[in-house]
Amino acid sequence: MKTIQYLSIFLIFLGAGKVSAQQISSAELQVAGLTCSMCSQATEKSLRSLDFIEAVKPDLNKNIFVIDFKKSKTVSIDLIRKKVQDAGFSVAGLSAVFNFNNLKIDENGQAVDGSEIYKFFNAKNKTLNGAVRASVIDKNFIPAPAFKQKAAQFKTDTYVSGYGTINGKKTRIYHLAI
Repeated sequence: MKTIQYLSIFLIFLGAGKVSAQQISSAELQVAGLTCSMCSQATEKSLRSLDFIEAVKPDLNKNIFVIDFKKSKTVSIDLIRKKVQDAGFSVAGLSAVFNFNNLKIDENGQAVDGSEIYKFFNAKNKTLNGAVRASVIDKNFIPAPAFKQKAAQFKTDTYVSGYGTINGKKTRIYHLAI
């Protein structure tokens, strides 16, 4: 409970008039269910419709898409997942390069970067600077059996739902592994 109170106060100070210092520069998106080049093209077209995507390069041998993001735009990984699902497929993995500026991870693995909240499962009491590759391990970003295993391991409501209550408001919390 105290962690949530401290986090709420921290969010108020950080969120007042500031834009998130976090920016994702690139990502490798693994897509499940692709069986042909037309499937890949449908997914690529869907992804290209996002205004924050600079370039999409499919690799049909690995069923991945290498994505570069526009520097001036905020990236939404949830929208990326939605666009893959809209094309009729699912995300099997998302690994991204996050550019952090003195992001402090607390003793519980939680960090606040502007309006974004991250829960790191393998990093605590650490400060992240510069480009850091991290994998999103939330539901619908990893295969269902892997999610089920992690949910049993971590046993937190925020991991299962992807949301927590911060400052009395339902807030998206991204779960990452470095």
